[in-house]
Amino acid sequence: MTHIKVNVDGTVYEDDVEPRLLLAHYLRDRLGLTGTPIGCDTSNCGACTVDLDGATVKSCSVLAVQADGSEVTTVQGLARNGELTALQRAFHELHALQCGYCTPGMIMAARDLLRENPRPGPDEVRHALEGNLCRCTGYQNIVRAVLAASGQDTARSGQETAQEVRA
Repeated sequence: MTHIKVNVDGTVYEDDVEPRLLLAHYLRDRLGLTGTPIGCDTSNCGACTVDLDGATVKSCSVLAVQADGSEVTTVQGLARNGELTALQRAFHELHALQCGYCTPGMIMAARDLLRENPRPGPDEVRHALEGNLCRCTGYQNIVRAVLAASGQDTARSGQETAQEVRA
């Protein structure tokens, strides 16, 4: 067993873990943070994406011991006082999910993009999300939601804007 100390969503946890325990399993099984789904367990789908010390990572490709001393943010740690972020609201309002399994990873990857580029174009959004798979939506509403969260009304692409949807 290896002792780790990690800050997850603003709470510090200390645990003894098996050296081979993946961060995704630590978050879900030890901490009960089931908002980080495990889609493939091989780092192919991106559903388990989290923020590790300011960078997005697929938590099924990181060992829990590698997160020792780090700060981890999951999709569950984004909302403050029950208030969704603009990105989370856009995903909800623009129906950027169907089954929702990929949504946490999509939101975390999109959050990383918007930190680096607050006003991305549709192609930049698609490129940033290419490591995250969705079998339900066809991606169009996901791209629209990211653009809407960035404050752009260019989320049109032949469809209504976020403001028209909310009206």
